[in-house]
Amino acid sequence: MSNKAVINTDKAPAAIGPYSQAIKAGNTVYLSGQIPLDPATMTLVSEDFEAQARQVFCNLQAVCEEAAGTLADVVKVNLYLVDLDNFAIVNKVMEEFFTAPFPARAAVGVKALPKGSQVEAEAVMVIGD
Repeated sequence: MSNKAVINTDKAPAAIGPYSQAIKAGNTVYLSGQIPLDPATMTLVSEDFEAQARQVFCNLQAVCEEAAGTLADVVKVNLYLVDLDNFAIVNKVMEEFFTAPFPARAAVGVKALPKGSQVEAEAVMVIGD
């Protein structure tokens, strides 16, 4: 019997491909990459990088909450940036959403992201004991 559960919320953008917003396996939740889409309109929130980064973390937060956790339960974040010159900005935005001890993290420069977004983030969250 599988202990795998699909996590889905209307408070984050619907999947734009064959994937789930998150999958819970035991007490670990694997959150799919979020781009800066407004969940209501499924369009980019802004062309501004900082606004896009903030929306990405709002979307991740909504999925965490649907899985009965919070961003404080996130243990790993992978960031994908079209322009690594935005590294300092994404650090600033992350500090609005996370407090010490911060999750482990990777930041990767990529050529392009879906829908023309400038940033994407995926995460792993551990909830409960």
